[in-house]
Amino acid sequence: MSEITYTAVVASTAEGRNGGRATSSDGVLDLGLALPPQFGGTGRGTNPEQLLAAGWASCFAGAVHRVAGLRKLKLDDLAVVAEVTLHHDTELGEFWLSAVLHLEASGIDQETADVLVKAAHEVCPYSKATRGNVEVTLDATVA
Repeated sequence: MSEITYTAVVASTAEGRNGGRATSSDGVLDLGLALPPQFGGTGRGTNPEQLLAAGWASCFAGAVHRVAGLRKLKLDDLAVVAEVTLHHDTELGEFWLSAVLHLEASGIDQETADVLVKAAHEVCPYSKATRGNVEVTLDATVA
């Protein structure tokens, strides 16, 4: 049986990514949205790709900690850098996403970091939600 633990509610107004606002029902999130300069926008606001990257990086970091804990591994330090790329096929007029998830860790060796990043990708809810729809590249470096 499944239990609902949390539901985020966010509304996007106006033209969404092109000058709109994203606000959460609890008022904590309130962001101006803007097209990035690469699409002719001002870049003076966030965009959906940045928001997805922020959420995915945060969730993925939690997944790495979870799988490390299950393996009784202690991580000295950890960061996840998520790159979300919006692709555009100008001939077809279609858009799609790809992503790179890069784990930076210390206190473990490279082989362990490689295992953790793959295991985290299996359990992270963002990775599960995008599996089969978004091409994802995983990598890890250790300090």
